[in-house]
Formats: sequence, structure tokens, C-alpha cells
Amino acid sequence: MVAITHIGLTVPDLDKGIQWYENVLGFELIAGPYTMKAEEAEPDSMGQDLFGPNVKKKRNAHMSASNQVGIELFEFDVPKTEGADKNPVWSPGYFHICVVYKDVDALARKIVDNGGERISKTWNTYPGKPYYLVYCKDPFGNMIEVYSHSTEQMYANRD
Repeated sequence: MVAITHIGLTVPDLDKGIQWYENVLGFELIAGPYTMKAEEAEPDSMGQDLFGPNVKKKRNAHMSASNQVGIELFEFDVPKTEGADKNPVWSPGYFHICVVYKDVDALARKIVDNGGERISKTWNTYPGKPYYLVYCKDPFGNMIEVYSHSTEQMYANRD
């Protein structure tokens, strides 16, 4: 069995992304921001290996949630990160991150009040139980699902 340590998200402005994830979702900045410039990097550096020759400059930072699962925010300067829309949800790739917050509607309002968007109504995943979820987007177009309880509580041990 494996565990998730972090998820990488691209934002058009790293400083605004850090501020938003700190102030709205309560993530803590634990490392960075870092800058990678291709002309200063060794040809066999990790950044050049991962991003290839087209990426000349990028910034990133690591943030952590209260359960020590993190996000790594990336801003690409050359080529520039542009736009807020991602691939359609039916395209291959990561679709969303999910956070746990007891009052999903309160967090959805906070997301909207801070430049994000509410995408769905509030759903009860198990009638008769107080297990709720809602989908939102951050101001950069990244999908965020909000659960009222952990995944195990939301879906395991049903009748």
C-alpha cells in the first residue's frame, strides 16, 4: 500500500497561490518559493530532466495541510502559465484535489468570497448520515472537492 505525500498544481502567480491556499484553505508554507532558471541549471538537473528544454524558468513552493499531505504549487515564467481553464474533466489526468472540512458549505462560501467558484450543489453521499461534499474551483481554475469527513468515513462500511 502507498500513501499520498503531495499533489502538484500549476498556478499563474505563485505568490498569489501561496497566499490563497494559506488564507482560504489553511495550508502552511513549508518550503520555498524556489526559482529554477535553465541557464543556471546543470544540464542533468532534476528540473531539466522533468520539464525538458522548453521550460527556461519556473518557481515552486511546498505547502502542507493539517494531516501532513501537501500540495506543490508551480508557476512557469518561460513559457508563461496562462489562462485558468484546464482540460475537460473527461480528459486523462488529475481531475481535482479533495480537502476535509466539517462545514462544506461554509468553506465553499469562503472559496467564492476569495475569488474561487462553486461548481456543484452540496451532495449527501449516504442518506441518513451527515456525509456531504461540494465541488469548487480556486481562482486559478484548479478543481477542489470538499468533504465533510475522511474518505474512509464517507465510503467504507456501508450497509
